[in-house]
Amino acid sequence: MNDKIITYLETREKVTVNELAEALEMTGAKKFPKLIKEISTLESQGKLRFNDAGMLSLRKKQEKKKEVTVTGIFRANKAGFGFLIVDENEDDMFIGRNDVGYAIDGDTVEAVIKKPANRLKGTAAEAKIVGIVERSLKTVVGKFILDDEKPKYAGYIKSKNQKIQQKIYIKKEPVVLDGTEIIKVDIDKYPTRGHDYFVGQVRDIVGHQGDVGIDVLEVLESMDIVSDFPDDVLAEANAVPNAPTNKDLIGRVDLRQEVTFTIDGADAKDLDDAVHIKLLDNGHFELGVHIADVSYYVTEGSALNREAVARGTSVYVTDRVVPMLPERLSNGICSLNPNVDRLTQSCLMEIDRKGRVVNHQICQSVINTTFRMTYSDVNAILAGDDELAEKYQPIVESIHHMADLHAILEKMRVRRGALNFDTNEAKIIINDKGMPVDIVLRQRGVAERMIESFMLAANETVAEHFSKRKLPFIYRIHEEPKAEKLQKFLDYASIFGIHIHGTANKITQQALQEFMAKVENKPGADVLNMMLLRSMQQARYSEHNHGHYGLAAEYYTHFTSPIRRYPDLLVHRMIREYTQVTDEKIEHFRQVIPELATSSSALERRAIDAERVVEAMKKAEYMEEYVGEEFEGVVSSVVKFGLFIELPNTIEGLIHITTLPEFYNYNERTMTLQGEKSGKVFRVGQPIKIKLVRADKETGDIDFEYLPSEYDVIEKVKKSRKDRSNKDKRRPKSDQAKDHKSKKRKGSKPAKKASKKSGKKPFYKEVAKKKKRKKK
Repeated sequence: MNDKIITYLETREKVTVNELAEALEMTGAKKFPKLIKEISTLESQGKLRFNDAGMLSLRKKQEKKKEVTVTGIFRANKAGFGFLIVDENEDDMFIGRNDVGYAIDGDTVEAVIKKPANRLKGTAAEAKIVGIVERSLKTVVGKFILDDEKPKYAGYIKSKNQKIQQKIYIKKEPVVLDGTEIIKVDIDKYPTRGHDYFVGQVRDIVGHQGDVGIDVLEVLESMDIVSDFPDDVLAEANAVPNAPTNKDLIGRVDLRQEVTFTIDGADAKDLDDAVHIKLLDNGHFELGVHIADVSYYVTEGSALNREAVARGTSVYVTDRVVPMLPERLSNGICSLNPNVDRLTQSCLMEIDRKGRVVNHQICQSVINTTFRMTYSDVNAILAGDDELAEKYQPIVESIHHMADLHAILEKMRVRRGALNFDTNEAKIIINDKGMPVDIVLRQRGVAERMIESFMLAANETVAEHFSKRKLPFIYRIHEEPKAEKLQKFLDYASIFGIHIHGTANKITQQALQEFMAKVENKPGADVLNMMLLRSMQQARYSEHNHGHYGLAAEYYTHFTSPIRRYPDLLVHRMIREYTQVTDEKIEHFRQVIPELATSSSALERRAIDAERVVEAMKKAEYMEEYVGEEFEGVVSSVVKFGLFIELPNTIEGLIHITTLPEFYNYNERTMTLQGEKSGKVFRVGQPIKIKLVRADKETGDIDFEYLPSEYDVIEKVKKSRKDRSNKDKRRPKSDQAKDHKSKKRKGSKPAKKASKKSGKKPFYKEVAKKKKRKKK
């Protein structure tokens, strides 16, 4: 059919679709839709085109030669425009609202470059989408709405995804839908020139409106994060024994005599890491990090492994966990419960008093933990709780040794330049009806940081071990920040008079450490640290070792959580396989690691997106009952369209620029908004008083209204030369002459003095009362 269409159009300049249908005998209810589908395919491939009158013609070969085409991933904005990602190492290309065509967020598209980037002006390249190479959206989840506007469809769903504006019409099904369902549909047709809507058919009824937790389930299902496991996966999990046998222990290092215990949150069920510590005769520490040997049960080629690869990671959202592995494994034989034998992979390290690992052993082992400890109990013991110390007497000495070693390791990481982005995290408390009842800050005591220190040490040791053996391996990498993003941050920091040693192209972690120390405990410190964090690249998995910039670590991997992360499980499998290295094993891992690293990184980002969407939804739902109330917050970000305000409990909302009482000018360099008449200034880190005017659970949006307060900052409005010149032209010449004489007499000392004085302001200036200003 494609060949027939092209052959016919080669002999004609332009035709209507109806003329083409008659010529190819493709009229009628059955044939005509097939023709339309073929035309749509050829148009997306750039082989033919429609003119403004709807006439069809072949795209001329010379037209193609003039256009530079690129292929990449389209990322949509809910406002209608988007960006084309061609390469991670290159800047994104801007796609205007009118150049998006019918591309959807995540589609692989072909685009032509309309305008190249101009680095001198700081403008991005602009492109226009001319074809869809591959659709990313295969399924959609949403609330079903009965509608008889299109009789051949049962109704439609509106996706929760704000980047999809069109309706998704549902084919009539044998099962009658009543309009209360949350359904998952497979997309059959996408929007085109002929119809601006999707068409899909029901795959599954996720639940019904009003069901407890259906809102979270809808988000997860929309991202293809599914709780239920396939039957063959569950069958394999159920076939795993409840306890290891003597045969399973053959060849393992027996560490059951060590005083080993777990330390986790009180609500944790999958205990996948345990620790032991001893003080050696030479004054060094022996630290053992023991991780559940999940790879012993999840073997390559199994249904369990296939599902773990597809999921990539466990997903944690408010009131539930979508696990990577069935609970039969994660909460059963792979959970390091107390007083039972468990198979593990251990990293045994001898660490000196400077925090250096001077000797190590990585082995398959068997352990038997003595206690299941919680962070709160360990923190209480370290704080001097005698009752708990008596209860856990056999491990109290170990706990104190661990605290000592943690302090040494922490100092060592700081000394080498590790960056500590210890930002506030919220914990959303949900009741039994799925409603958020409180939002509190997560507390991180010594116990939490101590276990983190030990896991970091094990991850680095394992990564260094295999890197030096020059074997194919998977690393967790964090590359140096990109110069463009870092330069924006450096420019902004300089506004506050904070000098950071180095340039955007080369800056050390120590220089950034010094910056973080300078702003610590000052107004806006949390916001500035967050801005620095956002200037960093995203950590990812790779077959190449590029080190970890944030940790200032030359070698790093993920070894410590194989129950919930697939890369850790892969590392365990390689540890086992590399006990006897062969060319076949080397070649096998060299082939599989790159793809697994890429997919694991993508699935990790999907999980983060799901957690972010659910958190925003629940925060908005929590704030719905506080609409109309007043709060005090901090300006967390200033953009062209307004201010983002963060409350002490991490809830963030927007004051849109259109709601401010006067016109505000945005200064991109200083990232400030200043009132044109009042001189009132808003900048990052500034306290502000606000009123909540809207909280929308469906979108996760929270809107605030600015309230005048004692926190307001007023600065002299700086007029450009052009503005002053235009203003002078409107005044009598005699007035202009007076001003000229006045300037000649007084000079510019007062202006310089004011400028110098304002340059000393650390973050913001509180406004003096009007009476005081009048006295002055």
